[in-house]
Amino acid sequence: MTQSIIQLKSQQVILPHGARPASILIQDGTIISLQDYDYEDQKVSQIYDYQDAAILPGLVDSHVHVNEPGRTDWEGFDTATHAAAAGGITTVIDMPLNCIPVTINAAAFAEKLAVLDDKLFIDTGFWGGATADNFVELPELLNNGVFGVKSFTIYSGLEEFKAVNRDQLLNSMRVVAKQGLPHLIHAELEPEGTKTASIGKSYQSFLKTRPADWETNAIAMVIEIMQILTKEGLKPHAHIVHLSAASALPIIRSARASGLNLTVETCPHYLVLHAEAIPDGEASYKCCPPIREQDNQALLWQALKDGDIDCIVSDHSPCTPQLKNIDSGDLESAWGGISGLQFGLSLIWTEARHKGFSLLEITKLMAEKPADLLGLTHKGRIEIGAQADFCIFAPDQGYTINEHCIHHKHKVSPYIGRKVDGVIKATWLAGRPIYADGEFCSPSRGKALLKGRYK
Repeated sequence: MTQSIIQLKSQQVILPHGARPASILIQDGTIISLQDYDYEDQKVSQIYDYQDAAILPGLVDSHVHVNEPGRTDWEGFDTATHAAAAGGITTVIDMPLNCIPVTINAAAFAEKLAVLDDKLFIDTGFWGGATADNFVELPELLNNGVFGVKSFTIYSGLEEFKAVNRDQLLNSMRVVAKQGLPHLIHAELEPEGTKTASIGKSYQSFLKTRPADWETNAIAMVIEIMQILTKEGLKPHAHIVHLSAASALPIIRSARASGLNLTVETCPHYLVLHAEAIPDGEASYKCCPPIREQDNQALLWQALKDGDIDCIVSDHSPCTPQLKNIDSGDLESAWGGISGLQFGLSLIWTEARHKGFSLLEITKLMAEKPADLLGLTHKGRIEIGAQADFCIFAPDQGYTINEHCIHHKHKVSPYIGRKVDGVIKATWLAGRPIYADGEFCSPSRGKALLKGRYK
C-alpha cells in the first residue's frame, strides 16, 4: 500500500553538489522529489520544518566492531545501533572480529545473522575476514552477502583471527578482486626480531612500540601486491583502514596516480586527539595504530582536504572497563580500541569548521564516500531515488560529552568532558524519525544489508 507523502524542509539542505534551502518529499521510505523551501502541495500529509538546522544524509559508518555474537558483554547490535542513531548514523558495517566466532566462513556468518532478531535499530551490513587459515572457505563467504573482507598484516589481538603474510595476502586479494569487492587491510608490519618493550602506564612508551614506518611498510607491501594482480589482468580494490601515519601519504598518492584503486580511511581519534596531550595511565586512549603527534595530525587534515584520504569512520572498538584497565591505567595489557561511535560528527565538525572545511565536505567524508566504498548507491546522499535517511544537525549549537549521554554499552570514552560543536537534533531512517531531541522514538526497524540484496 502506497504511503502518504511527507515533506522535510530546511534553510540548509546538504545536497551532493551544494547546500541550499530546500524541501524534500518522501514516500514509501524513498526521496521522490526535491523542491524549493517554500514548496506547497496538498498531497503532503506531514511537514517537518527544521528551519536553520541542516538536513544531511544519514551518515554511513563502515567500520564498527559490534562484537556479537559471543562478546555482548563488550557491546552488541542493540546498543551499538542505538548509539549510532544518536550520532546521526543510519548505516553501519560490522567488522568480522571481535565476535565469537569470528566471521571467517559461511557458517560463522550464518551464526551472526541468526542472532539479529529485532536488535537492529538502523541498517547494518557485514564485513568478512581473510586470515592465514581460511583461504579455502573464502569464496563461499564472499558469496553469502558480506561487503568484502578484512585482513591484518600484524597480530590482531585474537588468536582466532590470524594475521596474513605477504603470500597469503596476495592469494586472498586475488580471490576478492575476482569478485569485485574491496579488501580491507589493517596495515602494520612488525619487523622480525622486534623485542617486547616495557610500557606500563606511559603513553609515550606505548607510542614508540608502534612506529609510523610499520604502517608505511605495510602499505608499500599492499601496493606491490596490487601491482602484481593488475599485471594479471585483475582490478584489485584495497582499502587501508584507520590510517594514522601521515608518512604513508606519498606512496598512497603515487599508487593512486598510477591508476590503482587504493582507498583510505581515517578516524576521529586521529584527527582530534594528539599524543602530546594524552596523559599517562589513561588507557581509554589506547588504540592500534596509535594516536600520533600534532604535526602528523595536521598532515592528515591536509590529506582530507586534498582528497588523498577518502572517508572518516569511527573504528568503534569497545570492550569492558576491566579489559580496558580503566582502574589500573596499565596501557601495556589494556585492550586497544576507541569508544566513540555516536560522537564522530560533532567531534569532526568542531575541528573542521576552523580548518576551512564546509559542512558539505564533511558530509561527503562521513556519508557519501563510505557509501561509495560499499556500493550503496541508495545511501549517503540526498537525491531522488535514494533511501530517505537523514541526520538533522544544528552546527552552531554545542554540548559537553558526558557519561549520561553515552548510548554504547559501557560509559568509557576518551572524549568524556570534551566540549563539542554541533548537535544531532534528529535521525531519520527510511522516511521515519527514529531519534529526536535526545530520545529514541521508534521500535527497532533497521534491516540486515547483504551485498547485492539490500533493496
